[in-house]
Amino acid sequence: MTRRISILGATGSIGQSTIDLIARTPDAYKVVALTGSRNIAQLAEDAKRLNAEIAVTAQPDLLDDLRAALQGSGVEAAAGQSAVIDAASRPADWVMSAIVGAAGLPPGLAALEQGATLALANKESMVCAGALMHATAKRHDATLLPVDSEHSGVFQLLAGQQIDAVERVVITASGGAFRDWPLEELANATLAQASTHPTWNMGQRITIDSASMFNKALEVIETRELFGIDPDKIDVLVHPQSLIHAMVGLVDGGLLAHLGAHDMRHAIGYALHWPDRGAVPVERLDLAKIGQLDFSAPDPARYPALSLARAVMDRGGLAGAVFNAAKETALDHFIAGQLGFLEMAGVVEAVLGRSFGDNGLIDAPMSLENVLAADRHARALAKDIMTAEKAG
Repeated sequence: MTRRISILGATGSIGQSTIDLIARTPDAYKVVALTGSRNIAQLAEDAKRLNAEIAVTAQPDLLDDLRAALQGSGVEAAAGQSAVIDAASRPADWVMSAIVGAAGLPPGLAALEQGATLALANKESMVCAGALMHATAKRHDATLLPVDSEHSGVFQLLAGQQIDAVERVVITASGGAFRDWPLEELANATLAQASTHPTWNMGQRITIDSASMFNKALEVIETRELFGIDPDKIDVLVHPQSLIHAMVGLVDGGLLAHLGAHDMRHAIGYALHWPDRGAVPVERLDLAKIGQLDFSAPDPARYPALSLARAVMDRGGLAGAVFNAAKETALDHFIAGQLGFLEMAGVVEAVLGRSFGDNGLIDAPMSLENVLAADRHARALAKDIMTAEKAG
């Protein structure tokens, strides 16, 4: 039976890996919608090759370019955030949510509302609105499947386990580009240096977040939101080889580990074939050749983002939305050359400090409207803080 699928964020690294998998067995899938941002050439090429029903760019000013690139193909073109949400609302059996950042939340919810299986690579959705994502999936009989390599690993390890038998969950981190740098040199880290990952091939933003460990901080919160694991049972280990993605410790002392090549097609393929397992064209590990696996505890001084994530989980409510928005805004300014690498964590900490006492904001009921309001508040506050610090 042909499955109807959509890919939100089709031109990014996760989207491209998803397309690589479905293109290998094209008769098994009917592509409904592909969405992207500014890479119009790639979006149009994939839409035509996969005979998608519609291709959408999130950038309204690029609609004419998309229409021109799709001319004569029969693929519909649309543009803008509302068009992305409309595309996600089209009936589909399986939807990949790979839009980067909080922008992925509304279309992800739209996909759940039409009852799809949502393969979730957009960790920000769970960080900002985990309870809302779960409630929406339950209300519409939809399914949430994690696609981050760590959370896919946890999901697979927990299969068949009773949650009260879980003593701890460990997610691993490569340590990013600066794991071996002297601390005193981090203040001078450049954009180019932060944009190079030692093991994974990812987009620029997530690569920088890996270097600062903000990506792992988001994943710690996501682990709590996805699986209902108590925060004090979630650990992070630096694992430079990036071959063990997650571990689950059980009350009998056993420690289960999920290993695999650092290739996102494994986690994507698992979600694509679930509840079955299908063949995925990734490297098979040769442990004798690898020889050894290394681990270390993350240095709190090097990675302050991890302690900020703990504070967010302790505060609860809409603190995750504030945290993510402040992080995204600080990252924007680092990429623009307006903020130093180490200064990003300081901005996020300041935003959290000023927001945590605002009960009307943080403790507002979990709804999309309130999440977006918290997001706007945090972005504006982060900009105010950076402007004041620059002026001072």
